[in-house]
Amino acid sequence: MPYFAMVTKEARSRLIIACLAVLVSSCQNMPEPYAPPVQRQPFEEGRPHRMSYMVEMSDANSMPRIVQDISPGGPAPWRWTFQKPTVKVTPRTNQRLLYTIDFSLPEVTFKVTGPVTLTFLVNDHALDSVRYTASGDYHYEKAVPPEWVEPMKDTLLAASIDKVWVAPADGAKLGFILTRIGLTQ
Repeated sequence: MPYFAMVTKEARSRLIIACLAVLVSSCQNMPEPYAPPVQRQPFEEGRPHRMSYMVEMSDANSMPRIVQDISPGGPAPWRWTFQKPTVKVTPRTNQRLLYTIDFSLPEVTFKVTGPVTLTFLVNDHALDSVRYTASGDYHYEKAVPPEWVEPMKDTLLAASIDKVWVAPADGAKLGFILTRIGLTQ
């Protein structure tokens, strides 16, 4: 006698319901397949946003980017420099970069040093030399030749001053007050 015939009518009903439940639960409406969105490269040319690789003296994380001749200290809007303050930045591109620096020549030091000349450097290439004949706040900006900068590599930016002020109290040799230095696009 076959197995199905030996099972009671109630057991058969349960078996049929269980089979139907398995069949119904295994059917799902799956969403239609679709292709992933088109992948795009980030904007390197500064459109629509301008790229900035600045070392701000007010930034608490600026110390790892300082190479030499910038006084240590906490985040302040400015810091004293010495003879040749140097920082490093890592730009993603070498196209349409501008060397940018904001600094001050304080009256107290300028009275002693007189006019000073600052030489602005990118990877030890002299970008420009400017003579300053008055104390005050200054902003300097100039285009950097693309061949001086290698994308995704550390770029050294410096500003060398020809005459430093020697503090009478402790003999510290101070150059100028630096607010920020870096590359903009």
